[in-house]
Amino acid sequence: MIKATCRRIDTVTVVDLGGRITLGDGSTTLRDTVRNLLGQGETRILLNLGEVSYIDSSGLGELVSAFTLVRRSGGDLKLLNLTRKVHDLLQITKLYTVFDVQDDEARAIAAFGRANAPAGPQLAH
Repeated sequence: MIKATCRRIDTVTVVDLGGRITLGDGSTTLRDTVRNLLGQGETRILLNLGEVSYIDSSGLGELVSAFTLVRRSGGDLKLLNLTRKVHDLLQITKLYTVFDVQDDEARAIAAFGRANAPAGPQLAH
């Protein structure tokens, strides 16, 4: 079973996930959460996987599917706080290069700003 809690920081929706992302409830919860956020116009999504203990092949498929869906909607999806197991799994499957993986929430939030910032000199606030 997986739990998903959404919170907002600036223009980014952080989804704190905990448990196992597996065939059935786990992958369905992830899919439904991302679709609901997109339906509400949320296109900057940060999946916090710090409390995810296990992901099976179905869960990996849902991560890729969520990434594709968000990108098609003109948004961006990043991963945060991978556990060692999840990190190794993404490395083995070569998916680590597909996702923007962050280990610090503040830097991850800032990375969304850089991704959509106009080219040219940046002014300090």
